[in-house]
Amino acid sequence: MRKTWKPIGAGIASISGGVGQVIGGIIISVFHGKTLAFFGVEWWRAMGPLLVVLGIIAIVGGIYALERRLWVFALVGSICALISPYSFIFGILAIIFVIMGKRGFK
Repeated sequence: MRKTWKPIGAGIASISGGVGQVIGGIIISVFHGKTLAFFGVEWWRAMGPLLVVLGIIAIVGGIYALERRLWVFALVGSICALISPYSFIFGILAIIFVIMGKRGFK
């Protein structure tokens, strides 16, 4: 196992993306869901809880990346960080760093 900066960078990017998703999901659930429901766009309210769940998975994957354990969970977390428009860039960076730093995981 080689200790490089890539798993640390992946963990930070995944956690940052996950926090952005959780905050964005809460905002959509509370504010935009009610506003857009007035205009007949009910499905938008369902996106908030989905973003919160994906954000939590991204945060857990980022924690695994910081600990350099369970490469698959770190990769799944970084993919979940990619889903949201709020954290798209962080998700791309996390995926790149997790894949490049695979040898650094146990």
